[in-house]
Amino acid sequence: MPPTLGAVLRTPRLGLRLRAGGPDAEGRPVRWVAISELTDPTPYLEGGELVLTTGIRWPEGGGEEADLADYTRRLAASGAAGLGFGSGVAHEHVPPALVAAAERAGLPLIEVPGPTPFIAVGKEVSRLLAQEEYEGLTQAFAAQRRLTQAALRGDRAVVERLSAELAKGTAGRSRAEGTSHWWVLLLDPDGRARHAAPEDAAARAGELTGEVSRLRAARRPSGASVSSRGESISLQPLGVGGRVRGFLAVGAAHGLGADERTLVNAAASLMSLELEHRVPEEGELAAGVLEALLDGELDLREGHADRLSAALPRPPVVVALAEAPVGEEKEGEEIPFRAPRGCLTGRIAGRTVLVGPESAAPGEALAEAVAGSVGVSRPSALEGLPAARAEAERALEAAAGEGRALVRASELAGGFLGLLDGRAGRRMADEVLAPLLEQRSSEDLIASLRGYLSAAGRWDAAAEQLGIHRHTLRYRINRIRKLLPGDLSDPDYRTELWIALRLLEDAAKR
Repeated sequence: MPPTLGAVLRTPRLGLRLRAGGPDAEGRPVRWVAISELTDPTPYLEGGELVLTTGIRWPEGGGEEADLADYTRRLAASGAAGLGFGSGVAHEHVPPALVAAAERAGLPLIEVPGPTPFIAVGKEVSRLLAQEEYEGLTQAFAAQRRLTQAALRGDRAVVERLSAELAKGTAGRSRAEGTSHWWVLLLDPDGRARHAAPEDAAARAGELTGEVSRLRAARRPSGASVSSRGESISLQPLGVGGRVRGFLAVGAAHGLGADERTLVNAAASLMSLELEHRVPEEGELAAGVLEALLDGELDLREGHADRLSAALPRPPVVVALAEAPVGEEKEGEEIPFRAPRGCLTGRIAGRTVLVGPESAAPGEALAEAVAGSVGVSRPSALEGLPAARAEAERALEAAAGEGRALVRASELAGGFLGLLDGRAGRRMADEVLAPLLEQRSSEDLIASLRGYLSAAGRWDAAAEQLGIHRHTLRYRINRIRKLLPGDLSDPDYRTELWIALRLLEDAAKR
């Protein structure tokens, strides 16, 4: 934090005197000293400078009042910390018109007596800047030391200490600026609040769900800045070696300063190490094993996995998926959730997963506990869990698209058509058949194309199936050839058209 104008004024050997500027003048930060005799030095200022001048270019008496008013107004608008006028050089005293103009512009005006060289003022400001920087570093090191001590008590203690250090301004904000409202969140990998300071900040976790999902999906997770409710939020992934074990979120009404970023980065490093070496709780261990099974990272066919297989749900098992977390309100009432006996559950990749024996009805149990749709796979062996997860994801997409509480994979179309079933398949069908669907006679064209393809291009058989004359069919197919971008004689393109027609037909039946 730069020194204030008051700190410069209180340097006895300089003999400076405040002549105008009001009661708040001494609180202005001084970031540098600029000596200029220009009638308009503002193009060369960045803001925060104490501008020193002798008025050597001004006429005797200080110049025209209008010129002085413009001069002080421009300096005030540029963000100058103040104007220092060297008396006893070109002018014996500070011109009264300059004092009046500075007062009207709200620009602090300081008289620099003749015996005080401008270079002395510049050196004093440099000394105060160095002193402030040293004190800031000292405070930052002390704050980091307190963070390190807090890390010995766990990640909750680090969150609370970081919040306290930021709130009391040890990250470089002076009392003159006042303190800002800070909040700190430690999030689980899926974005749920683990610890919060203050505690009510836990409610802000929901605002970060989208950004957390984006960072998790990134190949090399990095930090991000988010704006919400007029606040600036810094979000950093936690973990070692590229594995995300959580996120640190810090919010305030302003962006992080350099010292504040240093402090937050130190806290992130400490929490990354803490999360990396923390012994997982029973629920987290189960969720970790479950995630490895669903990703196909555990080979249960090897002999050394017998004990693990014995501890897992008894096959055949089904996978149930939901977007919504358990334990939240459903129809206005909070529903407690306990996984059925013999089932594994966890929050993985932003979804609630429940895996258990078919006899335990995991799909129904999850549907009762969440306020949203549920997708359920077909029964599977433990070795087939990755494929069962894909089936449950398809079923969940269908359930969400149709607004249904529960959809089973067995209800969906199988084969290649099944892979495209749902909204994605309908979009593909619409794109492929768009040239025909845009025509007024689209129904006749679609029906003729379907009949022609199903009869393998035999005119008489297709016309008889459609109940039209073969010349009518030839006319329609020739028109279709002109409308479609592909070649109907190409077997690959005919296959693509056939799949699109089937998807369009299935969508119309639902």
